[in-house]
Order: sequence, then C-alpha cells, then structure tokens
Amino acid sequence: MTTYIVVADAARARIFTRDALKLEEQDSLVHAANRLHEGDLVTDRGADVHESNSHTARSSGGENAARTHEEQIFAKEVAERLYRARIDNRMEKLILVAPPRFLGQLRDKLDGPTTKLVIHSLSKDLSKAGVGDIQEAVSEMR
Repeated sequence: MTTYIVVADAARARIFTRDALKLEEQDSLVHAANRLHEGDLVTDRGADVHESNSHTARSSGGENAARTHEEQIFAKEVAERLYRARIDNRMEKLILVAPPRFLGQLRDKLDGPTTKLVIHSLSKDLSKAGVGDIQEAVSEMR
C-alpha cells in the first residue's frame, strides 16, 4: 500500500511516498511568491516610490491579505497534485505535515474523497528537514 506524505510550508511542498517503511521523495513544489517579504507582495498602485502616504497598501494591512491569498493559492496547487494522485490510484493513504496555519489551509483545499485518505496530520514545520528527520517524525504513523 502506497502512503503519500506531504511535508509543506507556505512556500514549499515536498511529496514523499512510503512503501513498507522506506521514504522516497517524488516531487517538490515551490511557490516563489511566498518567499517574498510581505510588503513585496503588495504594490502601492502607482504611488510615487518616494512619496510617504499613510494610505498606501503597505500600511493598510494589505500585506497580510496578500500573504493569506498566496498561501491559499499554493494550498490549492498542492491539493490538486494530491487529487491527481488519488484519481490515478497511486495513493492509498495520506499523511500531512505542515505548520498549523498552512496545515489548516491545505485541509480546506482537499476534496472530500482525498480528505478521507488522511490517516495522520502533524502540525510541525519539517519542510527544510532532511529525509532522516522526516522519516523519524512519521515512522509511527501508519
């Protein structure tokens, strides 16, 4: 039985498969926009760069909305990849590993049948961890 393990944060998702107890990285997705600083996600809509204006998008909290929007776009991209694996009968079980905020966004984007394949979730950022650390974190999850 093939178990898919998604280890992600808002900017990167690594997709592993586990047959028996061996992890193998299958794919890596990167969402470059989430690597930018929050203020770089929002433009001042034509305002002079040297102009100091307290009503610009940067000072109005627009960067938080932009960050959330970009995270949701990436969560949807990851969910679509998992959907394809499910409908192609490559995935029988699913384990999700992500920081709490992104884990929630990812769960929200999964379709119903894919959600039913989730056997465990781990609220932890292991997106930059080595395969050995990931293996250890999910070894008891079956």
